[in-house]
Amino acid sequence: MTVAEAQESVDFSLSEDQELLREQVRRFAEERIAPGEAERDREHRFPAAIVAELAELGLLGMLVPEAYGGAGLEPLAYTIAIEELSRISPSIGVTVSVTSSVCSWPIARFGTEALKRRVLPELAAGALGGFALSEPGAGSDAASLTTRAVRDGGDWVLDGEKAWITNAGHARWFVVVARTDPAAGKRGISAFVVPADAPGLAVGAREEKIGLRSSHTAALVFDGCRVPAGNLLGVEGQGFKIALATLDHSRLGIAAQAVGIHQRALELATAYARDRVQFGVPIARHQAVQFQIAEIATALAAARLLTYHAALAEDAADAGRRASQAKLFASEAANRAVWLAQQIHGGNGFSEEYEIARLYRDVRVTTIYEGTSEMQRLVIARHLLS
Repeated sequence: MTVAEAQESVDFSLSEDQELLREQVRRFAEERIAPGEAERDREHRFPAAIVAELAELGLLGMLVPEAYGGAGLEPLAYTIAIEELSRISPSIGVTVSVTSSVCSWPIARFGTEALKRRVLPELAAGALGGFALSEPGAGSDAASLTTRAVRDGGDWVLDGEKAWITNAGHARWFVVVARTDPAAGKRGISAFVVPADAPGLAVGAREEKIGLRSSHTAALVFDGCRVPAGNLLGVEGQGFKIALATLDHSRLGIAAQAVGIHQRALELATAYARDRVQFGVPIARHQAVQFQIAEIATALAAARLLTYHAALAEDAADAGRRASQAKLFASEAANRAVWLAQQIHGGNGFSEEYEIARLYRDVRVTTIYEGTSEMQRLVIARHLLS
């Protein structure tokens, strides 16, 4: 195949259904989410009413198969929806992403039929979900987790503490990773599906974060927490493998969140550059500002294509590497884009009256959660060098 033939065979356009989904989610975000976003952020207020509307639209069941009441969307469509939500509200974007990628997805992928029929319809109908892997002493080194799960008759009993749990206090279901065999290392870790009202489970104080303020994050404390044996996800000892697979998938959502933030930064920068007058002309006429906007736009195109490519390759042998590459590039590009957009705003960019200030706070965590940039580089390198 010649280069020309190869170029003709590559189609980067979205399908009609994907374009329609983008349009519908963008309209909802602009009409229903945008008007109260700044106020919710200032008040650290969880968007319960918006979440209920998202449920009615089916956006909380995007990754739940149709057989269990969900939309059963393919990864690219899901990625587009998270991007559009995050363009207006990174907090709502991550609320939906966590429910979908790290709760619904692993249950649909690894759960027994009985477990899926018990849990997935609730998630599809609008119940929120969470993922409990990190601990106060186990962040990037997830294999060092100390939360224990011990079999007691027909139950598993969990003891320990999980940290930085998105949706804690609002979620109905959690996927929880715990150690079941201390002597077996990574093979002694298992995963469980735990309802929020399980006896012995308590939600800790809400984290006071610098960004994503209307997305609530808190610790989970397990003190003799009992769950039925049927709530084991996969088989005993498979938990670390499930956690890694879940993170591979969830990085698509964070990459999409970063792309949405990046898109908004470009919009805010270009609008401000056209309106702001200095030295007798709009600052958009100054070459320094033009170069900054060109950099933002070019990096956005690259981040979006890399993210969409990873979404399309979800079932490829190297899907984990592609997801890590998308998350690494998109998150770091978005941080750079917001920095440049804030620089274009000058002193006004340091004021909370301008949306770019909130984006500056919100974007920072994208290079940290779901695996830091440093961990993404390790994942990518290991895939290439193994």
